[in-house]
Amino acid sequence: MRSSVGLDDRRKRLLYRAWHRGIREMDYVLGSFANAALADMDDTELEQFEMLMQVPDPDMYKWLSGTVAVPANWDNALVRRIRSFHIGD
Repeated sequence: MRSSVGLDDRRKRLLYRAWHRGIREMDYVLGSFANAALADMDDTELEQFEMLMQVPDPDMYKWLSGTVAVPANWDNALVRRIRSFHIGD
């Protein structure tokens, strides 16, 4: 797990939320991505990641695992980046 040392409060909260989703699979999917990418995200990506944290785990897991297509309103660069991080293009 990435340490939150050196992260601002916003990123610390997002890192915590990414690792504490409630479903172990989503903890891994979002937490490992956050470990690798959170420190370098710009404000737009941070906003998108914050919004993504509101999506129910079962729905998001289906999108990110490729089981179902990502809905048009969520098909953005950040979601594609998370999918690519785990399953490639």
